[in-house]
Amino acid sequence: MRTHSGEKPFKCSLCSSRFTRSGHLKVHFRTHTGEKPYKCPVCPSSFSKNGNLKRHMRIHSGDNPYKCTVCHSAFSQFGDFKKHLNIHSGEKPFKCTVCLSSFTQYGSLKEQMRTHSGEKPFKCTACPSSFTRSENLKVHMRTHSGEKLFNFKCPVCPSAFSHSGDLKKHLRIHSGEKPFKCAVCSSSFTQSGSLNVHMRTHSGEKPFQCSVCSSSFSQSGNLKVHMRTHSGEKSFKCTVCSSAFSQLKALKQHLRIHIGEKPFKCSLCPSIFSLSENLKAHIRTHGGEKNT
Repeated sequence: MRTHSGEKPFKCSLCSSRFTRSGHLKVHFRTHTGEKPYKCPVCPSSFSKNGNLKRHMRIHSGDNPYKCTVCHSAFSQFGDFKKHLNIHSGEKPFKCTVCLSSFTQYGSLKEQMRTHSGEKPFKCTACPSSFTRSENLKVHMRTHSGEKLFNFKCPVCPSAFSHSGDLKKHLRIHSGEKPFKCAVCSSSFTQSGSLNVHMRTHSGEKPFQCSVCSSSFSQSGNLKVHMRTHSGEKSFKCTVCSSAFSQLKALKQHLRIHIGEKPFKCSLCPSIFSLSENLKAHIRTHGGEKNT
């Protein structure tokens, strides 16, 4: 009858919350005391509610009761299932106000906005490192503790992961699922991060700036490679001779000299070359064009 009358006689003594049932008040009070009486028998996790423990146990049992009727995906939690349905509907209600990106989940939009603002709210308590995502901080903290828990095992191959999210991403390799679709072209990706990087090809955004010159890049990896032109670092070494290179691509090209591989063939004569640049120079000899 309290659901009809709206009566909530059980009052919290620490805040303004009120409840219709004494059991709900007991559960609420644990948010103040920090009590977590429901302990996982498999890992160190513990919870304030029995329902949260039941949901958590699905991680260990592999039980995924929420199944998508459109594809073969299944989920252990209803919230994840609802987010997944946006992939099929194409709905991306969360739009970035800085670039063209839009997302099916609000959390993905928040992460994207941090790439523009540079905000890294998740700070390590052991060193000066900080991160845009809480998951990245958790993984980083294991470098200090030495903890390596690979509880999330792939049911298809021997791979194992320390975080459930990494396992979900990995499983797309086996299923071929590419749920993150570009709104501008037909490209699709297995990870939201890959889509974010791809969107920069449409927006022209290059957030990774060189601290030495005016160059900028759409990917952090490209900036790292570029920085070697300033530092002179040549970490890719030939195992046959003493040559070393700043880029892996250059090393691969160099190795053709040792193995005799010549994949670039002239369409006008039998000549073949190990480098595309050499073929281009050779083609000019047929056209009468002189090198300058």
